[in-house]
Amino acid sequence: MLATENPVRDDEKRQIVVHVNFKDDAGYTFVLNNCENIAEYYAAKGKDVEIRVVTHGLGLHILREDTSPVKERLQKMDAAMENLSFYACTNTVERMTKAEGKEPVLFPEAIMVLAGIPEIIELQRAGWIYIKP
Repeated sequence: MLATENPVRDDEKRQIVVHVNFKDDAGYTFVLNNCENIAEYYAAKGKDVEIRVVTHGLGLHILREDTSPVKERLQKMDAAMENLSFYACTNTVERMTKAEGKEPVLFPEAIMVLAGIPEIIELQRAGWIYIKP
């Protein structure tokens, strides 16, 4: 058996949650590279995959209009990949608003969740595969 062969049921949809809680330009590029690589791998195998990038804390900067170093690429990927979505923590937005005196503007692609970590916990409980680049 090849290392990429898997004894798990092959007809199941792959569901991946990517955890982003850091602020790092190269790290954000790495996250997007990972998302593309995962999607391309499963597409080549004819398998369905869903990828959710969940951000909180410093990771919210990947989704901010004013601080994201990967803005154009992220928006192009979001438009081109139906199986990719980006989630932002409402708690983090509230904390940033308080600290900065104004609410950070996020990309319209960002889907708000109440709390990033509990979102990840619940996805894992539902069988999603956790990735922390």
